[in-house]
Amino acid sequence: MSLPRYPEYKDSGVEWVGDVPAHWSVTRLGRLVGRIESGVSVNSVDEPVLGAGVGVLKTSCVYSGAFDVRENKTVVLDELDRVACPVLKGTLIVSRMNTPALVGAAGLTEESYPQIYLPDRLWQVHLADVWPKFVHYWTQSKYYRMQVERACAGTSSSMQNLSQPEFLGFQLALPDLPEQVVIALFLDRETARIDALIAEQEKLLALLAEKRQATISHAVTRGLDPNVPMKDSGIAWLGEVPAHWDVVTLRRVVETFEQGWSPDCESRTPELGEWGVLKAGCVNGGVFSATESKALPVALSPRPELEVRGGDVLMSRASGSPKLIGSVALLEEVPPRLMLSDKVFRLRLSSTVIPRFFALSMGSTLMRRQIEVAIGGAEGLANNLPQSSIKQFWLALPPRSEQERIVASLGAETLHLDKMRGAAEQAVVLLKERRSALISAAVTGQVDVRGLVEMEAG
Repeated sequence: MSLPRYPEYKDSGVEWVGDVPAHWSVTRLGRLVGRIESGVSVNSVDEPVLGAGVGVLKTSCVYSGAFDVRENKTVVLDELDRVACPVLKGTLIVSRMNTPALVGAAGLTEESYPQIYLPDRLWQVHLADVWPKFVHYWTQSKYYRMQVERACAGTSSSMQNLSQPEFLGFQLALPDLPEQVVIALFLDRETARIDALIAEQEKLLALLAEKRQATISHAVTRGLDPNVPMKDSGIAWLGEVPAHWDVVTLRRVVETFEQGWSPDCESRTPELGEWGVLKAGCVNGGVFSATESKALPVALSPRPELEVRGGDVLMSRASGSPKLIGSVALLEEVPPRLMLSDKVFRLRLSSTVIPRFFALSMGSTLMRRQIEVAIGGAEGLANNLPQSSIKQFWLALPPRSEQERIVASLGAETLHLDKMRGAAEQAVVLLKERRSALISAAVTGQVDVRGLVEMEAG
């Protein structure tokens, strides 16, 4: 969409804003804020509040750039007299303390929730003499993020804090109130269209992931020959397997588990020549990602014996996300100076199993079911998968020659699916970039949308 420009611009007087429409002003955010409230951190159960219960928001309630009241925890009875600051309609909920990428994240409330309260890491910002949705869109622009990053520069690399004076000192370009409403309505319409396209691509990604897993699961538990004689595996949820296959526990095929080191690292990926430590997400989805790592501070000495190399088989053993636990990847090309963390196992396999076949099997429906039972069936294991549980998992194991044929066949079948996935992922990236660019242009007056929105009476 090619959008018109305003007929006349002026210098805003702010370097990073540049020129703005001649009739716009540039003001401090503090002039538009009536007051800022914050809540109290209270003991709670990590389950959303139900019925007449009382809840406290999680900082994740604004991670997406929109307010999601479902991201809350139920306050325990003994703490009910300590809660403060209920959620009110038309306010901005802002994350004042978070990781560098999420500090300053904001969402606009569409209604009041008298039973839902704020923790101390969230602000409730009451706006005055401004259209709230216009300000909310501004918080999604690159110009807002630039100011957040500048305000938090020099603070902790892992957790940053945004002070109220810094927040209130942020500057924004501002048209009059009716024009703010028009811009917000335009962005409502256009971002909804873009979001619908993103949702279509994300639905396609989910379907591709299901198809990929089903293809792999069938091959590693039933083989490639539909006419091969079958036998009862002896495992109820596995069913029949080819008659000449073995059914073994992982104790039989995993000879050693090596665990790494997780020092306090910098919250960035290592640069060329630097040492880094892998994060649990480095093997997400069975694909190794070197960018899922953190730079080792220069004050700490690396441990070269923990450096990972091509041919290594890695397994995520602990994570805040249960979906990541148990993910396995076979490493191929690996950047130098990346070390194993204590949240990731390096597995040494017996000669009876081909590493690629093992990695594929660990991503199958059969294995994921066993992992979910293991982490969900014992107290204290919700974020951790111990060796003792892994060794008890069942694996359908064909002869090595057949493993090689299965690996080759799956390589060809999944290549097409992976190309489709890559195209869909790229489409999502481009759509999100388009969304961000459109918002940034509209809230700074780089495009004139006044003639593109029909205002409803009243």
